[in-house]
Amino acid sequence: MTAPTLSAFPRPVEDLIPAARDLADQLGEIPSRNRIKKELRVGGPKADAILAALTRNDTPTATTEPTSDPAGRVPDPTDPVLAPDLPPARDGIPPVVSEQAAPVADLGTNITTDALPDDSTDSRRAVVWPVVLLALPAFVAIWSGWVGLGGLTGFGVVHPLPGIWDSFSINSAITLPIGVETYGAYALYVWLSGRVPAPARRFAKWSALGSLAVGALGQIAYHLLEAAGVTSAPWWITTAVACLPVAVLGMGAALAHLVRTHD
Repeated sequence: MTAPTLSAFPRPVEDLIPAARDLADQLGEIPSRNRIKKELRVGGPKADAILAALTRNDTPTATTEPTSDPAGRVPDPTDPVLAPDLPPARDGIPPVVSEQAAPVADLGTNITTDALPDDSTDSRRAVVWPVVLLALPAFVAIWSGWVGLGGLTGFGVVHPLPGIWDSFSINSAITLPIGVETYGAYALYVWLSGRVPAPARRFAKWSALGSLAVGALGQIAYHLLEAAGVTSAPWWITTAVACLPVAVLGMGAALAHLVRTHD
């Protein structure tokens, strides 16, 4: 059987039923829903309507036997008393009774579903590995810029475990790229995920944009100071940079609270 070609105007269901019957004759049985969708190139709703029509037509209809009255007489089709459900005769000619007494169900001819099958859309997700390639050089530049700015604003090597592990030291400047950029990426993810309530999404949106803006300003400040040969940042830059770890902690705790409270 040659499948009907696609057109700009979807074909109604009643025009597709003859082709579906031909397919059923070839298969020797009623085709499945997926087979109807594939062969006739219709969507799910039209396939259901066609399958319902084929199933109804394939079911043998029960023949109605003439009903006898208590006296054993067969009702005369021309007698409105013995056969009240039949239409009256015209000019002495008995009315013709249709073989299909049951009303025909609506086959959904007003369905405007596209003629393409439901599974014809390529559902593969877009690859994300190029993001890793893009992030590597950005990570190097952002890390070095924040660490360099931290060195100009008083951040440096500290011993966080005095008396416990005196030889252990860490450069506190790494808290700037880890805190600011990590929070910005996480807030951006929460905002664009669409899986959180409106308050959490709104907070994530503005805090993510703010974190990205602060990150850009930090990079600008470092490169301007480095290009000018400044060895110590002005007091207002030092003040702003010193407050960043505290601000990141507060925003992170608030966002986590909003996300978990409205789960």
